[in-house]
Parts: sequence; C-alpha cells; structure tokens
Amino acid sequence: MHWVKADPSDFGGNPPIARSGHTAVNVGKSKVVVFGGFADRRFLDDIAVYDIENKLWFTPECTGNGSDGQVGPTPRAFHVAVAIDCNMFIFGGRSGSKRMGDFWMLDTDIWQWSELTSFGDLPSPREFAASSAIGNRKIVMYGGWDGKKWLSDVYILDTMSLEWTELSINGSAPPPRCGHSATMVEKRLLIFGGRGGSGPIMGDLWALKGLIDEEIETPGWTQLKLPGQNPSPRCGHTVTSGGHYLLLFGGHGTGGWLSRYDVYYNDCIILDRVSAQWKRLAVSNDPPAARAYHSMTSIGLRYLLFGGFDGKTTFGDLWWLVPEDDPLAKRLPTVPSIPENKPTEMRDGLDESSQKEVQNEQSSLAELQKRLGIVLSSSSSQVNLVDELNDEELIELSSRRAGEALPTRDNVACIQALREHWKRSSASSIQLQELGPLLRDYQRLIIHNLGDLTSDLPTITANLARQKVHHFFHLRSASQLRMDDVPKLLDEYRLLVS
Repeated sequence: MHWVKADPSDFGGNPPIARSGHTAVNVGKSKVVVFGGFADRRFLDDIAVYDIENKLWFTPECTGNGSDGQVGPTPRAFHVAVAIDCNMFIFGGRSGSKRMGDFWMLDTDIWQWSELTSFGDLPSPREFAASSAIGNRKIVMYGGWDGKKWLSDVYILDTMSLEWTELSINGSAPPPRCGHSATMVEKRLLIFGGRGGSGPIMGDLWALKGLIDEEIETPGWTQLKLPGQNPSPRCGHTVTSGGHYLLLFGGHGTGGWLSRYDVYYNDCIILDRVSAQWKRLAVSNDPPAARAYHSMTSIGLRYLLFGGFDGKTTFGDLWWLVPEDDPLAKRLPTVPSIPENKPTEMRDGLDESSQKEVQNEQSSLAELQKRLGIVLSSSSSQVNLVDELNDEELIELSSRRAGEALPTRDNVACIQALREHWKRSSASSIQLQELGPLLRDYQRLIIHNLGDLTSDLPTITANLARQKVHHFFHLRSASQLRMDDVPKLLDEYRLLVS
C-alpha cells in the first residue's frame, strides 16, 4: 500500500475543517458523511459530505425538528455514528462537560434530521462508546464513559421498532473501557483496545457471539489471542473493514492521565480474517503524522483518512491509502524548496538575523512598558508564562474541577470549563491553591489579547488602545497578591475571558 496526501485536484467543493472526535460513515457506496467533532475549543454540529462518484465535497441544507425546536443534534464530539441503508444514526457524545444521551437519525436522501424517541432498555448518556451495524436493521453499542465510570454494557437497537435491548451475557467479559473500536465480522462483534477502568490503555481483543441468532446461540464473550504482530495497546484508533481484512490505524498509548507525553501512533496493522492473524501492513512510503480520534473510511480499494489529534495539533489533512498499482500512488511527492544559503556574520553565538530579532523584541518590550506603565520582560526573572497546555497546575486543577480523571487528553475543554467557573466565581469562593493558576491564566490572556509581543508596534498599539490597564500583569507569583487584590483580579479576568 502507498500513502498519498490528498491534493486539491482530488476533490471539488470545500473539505471539512480540521477536527478530532468526529465520525465519518459510508452511506452505501455513494457518499461519506462527516459529522461533529472538536476543534478550536468548541464542539461542532456541522455536516460535510463527500460525493464519491462526483469526487465532490458539499454541505447539505438540512431540515428537521428536535424536541427543543432545533434542526439537528447539538454540537458534540466522541459520539457514535452508524449508517444503515440511507440513514445515519447518532447517539450520545459530549459537549463541554455534559455527556449526551439523545438519539438522532439523518435521512441522507432528503437531508432531514429526526430526533427519535426510543423505548426499552435505554442506554445511559455516554461518550467514547463504540458501535457497529448488525446487518441492515440493527445496531450494537458497547462500553464508553459516563463521566463517573467506565462501562461494559452491550445494547442492541432495532432501527425499525426503535427498541433498545440490553444484552444479558453470562461468563467472562472484557474489562470496562472507553475509546475502543467495535467491528462486526460475520456474526461476531470484535472489540479491540481502549482505556480501562483502572487507568491503563489496553491491547486486548474480544469477540462477542449471539448477536444475530440469540435464540440459537447464547450470547458470550471470548478473548482472542491471535498469532502475528499484535498492535500495541492503544485507544482513539480506527478499525476499518476492507475485503478479507480489517485495517487498524493510529491511536495513542499510555502516558498518564495528565501527561503531555502520550505516545501517538501512525502504524497500519491488519487483521487477516482468512488466516486469523495480525500482520504489519507493508507501506512503501512515509505515513501521515501520528494521531488519534481521527476517521478512516473505505472507498473501493482506497482508504480515506481525515482529521485527528496528536496532543498538540488538531489535524485537517486528508490522506489516501491506496494499493501500489493505484494511479494515485504514482503521484510524485511535493519537494520543499531548499532555501538559498547566505553567509552570515556570527557574533556571540547569534547570527545577524537572530540579533535583529532580539533587538526588535527588546524595542517592542520597552515601548509596551512605557504605554502600559508596567514591567514587561522576556527574561525569566520577570513574568514567566508557559502555554496553557504546559501549565501542569492549570491542567490538574481543570480536570479536578470537572470531577473526573480524564479518560482522554481533552485538556482544552476542561480548561475552558475552568475559565467559565472563574468567570462566575466570587472572590470569597476562590481557594488559595487556585490563585497561582488563575494569575498565570490572567497574564496569558492579556498576551493573547494583545498579540505576540514581537509583532509590529502599530498593531500592538491599536490593541492597547482598546485595553484597560492590567494591574497584576507584572506579578511574578500569586504570593505577591494581597487578599483585597482578588476581587479586582477577578473583575479584570472576566473582561479578558469575555
């Protein structure tokens, strides 16, 4: 197989924007429907459709009427989506800190949303579950995270009667988990990986029988230990069915709940259904960047990869994985231009260009100091700010405020929720251990609002004209705050967040 980065000439229309935690499903052989996800600190509710025959991306004008009067599902990510015939079914997911339990259907023939009122054994609200179609009528869903615990329940939905049934299973069962994959193969549901209830990321493979012939075959789990090159433990990966094998791509491995050093993967591993063994897929060129919470769909003999997250970056790139005899495999990779070498005079370990940057920064800082009436310095002896995702105290506090050990590294959403909490808090409710992260975030937001300190002075000056004086920017730590400073700090913080 051969990886090929999609070229604008491959598609007409506008591809979807960057995101992770979205879903992408094949509706028949005619289209791929992308829904929802998370990007730029917000949850999404948009739809992007790839018309396979016409090689065209488009955004349909959908109609519908939900229980609250909305056209379609509210913004969300980490939900499940399954296509049966021309319909795409959506369940659950998360928006902000809320887990969803609503159930929707999109008729892709007329692009109409319907919020479905189902009955029976209704599943609880959850995210990071996994689901698959059973034939052309039923859907099976397993596991997930409800905000307090990892789940191991199995639900079957009849899409004709809209009745949910919780499957009663005796005997051994997989540990509860979320962020796993679920794929129907013949009459079995295969579950791989995910994050477990005690914290670790897993690499086990389980098969569930009794989903189709419940009256003949008693439902039961079997752990499979197949020969070959097993995938490393991971969650947030994809497993895509293609021909006589399943293709596993990406995901991330353990790095600790609050660590920024999770291991992200970009390997391709296949489960050969004929020989019943794992195999590493031979790829003849460099793969896409490692990622998790992406989507992978099969289009004929090709696979289409979109989006994902690697701990720092949310991706919006599209990649083809194609056989080596595919015309796309013959496309030459883009060769970056090599910059012309120019002699530079080296002084004190800095070339001429670097010295100019330092001088410009110092000039900008001096001008800002005069205009703000505060001390600004690029030296660590003064205000020493780190990126919010590198602020360990902020990350830990935000996850603790969310009331959970993070099942995934969705630190951005937790930080945003913490900011909303501070925005609503009174000075008397702020705890002592919150002051350090609060002060640093206040200083960080000032920088964000002003722009890069090394930007051109006219732009910064224009921004300053719209700003009020920030009384606490120059403080090196929260220990320099007096208790009667906290109400004023919160007032200024609210303005910055708004």
